[in-house]
Amino acid sequence: MTEAAPPVSRLRPRRSCLAVPGSNPRFLEKAQGLPADQVFLDLEDACAPLAKEGARHHIVEALNEGDWTGKTRVVRVNDWTTHWTYRDVITVVEGAGQNLDCIMLPKVQDAQQIVALDLLLTQIEKTMGFEAGRIGIEAQIENAKGLVNVDAIAGASPRLETIIFGPADFMASINMKSLVVGEQPPGYGADAYHYILMRILMAARTYDLQAIDGPYLQIKNIDGYREVAGRAAALGFDGKWVLHPGQVEAANEVFSPSQEDYDHAELILDAYEYHTSEAGGAKGSAMLGDEMIDEASRKMALVIAGKGRAAGMARSSKFEAPEA
Repeated sequence: MTEAAPPVSRLRPRRSCLAVPGSNPRFLEKAQGLPADQVFLDLEDACAPLAKEGARHHIVEALNEGDWTGKTRVVRVNDWTTHWTYRDVITVVEGAGQNLDCIMLPKVQDAQQIVALDLLLTQIEKTMGFEAGRIGIEAQIENAKGLVNVDAIAGASPRLETIIFGPADFMASINMKSLVVGEQPPGYGADAYHYILMRILMAARTYDLQAIDGPYLQIKNIDGYREVAGRAAALGFDGKWVLHPGQVEAANEVFSPSQEDYDHAELILDAYEYHTSEAGGAKGSAMLGDEMIDEASRKMALVIAGKGRAAGMARSSKFEAPEA
């Protein structure tokens, strides 16, 4: 009897998602040495129409011959309304499918576009003898129709790993009065992106997916990047795109818990495990210092501890059971 393959992990670290033009071999090489959690090699906006065909082959070569250790490897193809998409997927997946983690589909407007990509990936995997279903899908929401349909999109395929906000095209699609991507439009006193981000986050969490914020185009304004990234991180987003090496460190920091919060979360988990055990009195709630902890506390601590572990953080404190 053949042993079943282990389930694919869809929850990869994605604090920093680095965009790299697929048509630029120098950038493809440089990206391998940057400390980004994820690198996506781009065949869409970063490639001129005449460069797209050649970029496919540059990407296949980079995936097969490059050293992407520790990084989630993603390729962003063109959207289904173009004539490039099917050939993007076939060339990249047939050529480098075993060294690829996900395909990112931009401008997703309905669930059927995800279903179509899933079917195409399955056919390629079976034809090439790859593990069926291993390659994930990332869905980018970039217009009003996509946001309205985001719940159905998030549940369209077991391959889905992330829902991504694409602010530039989205702003254009709703006629937002701003030319600065990600910044607040003039004349509106509240956060113009709050509903969009929360809508994406709720759809993602409903299906246990990650939620990723899109790019901040003022690449030299690191303080501005931190502010915008901090907004998404505060809501619960898992990461944000980076367009320049200078943004990578900021993203990794913003989407990681502080050392204090990470230590506290791990202490809560240890304390709750002890106090609910027979040795600890099998209690439903207990005190950790001046704080009462219970099952809800454990769930909240799991989130922070998980982010810290994914970021490779080390504990600086240790739980000690109280003396009897």
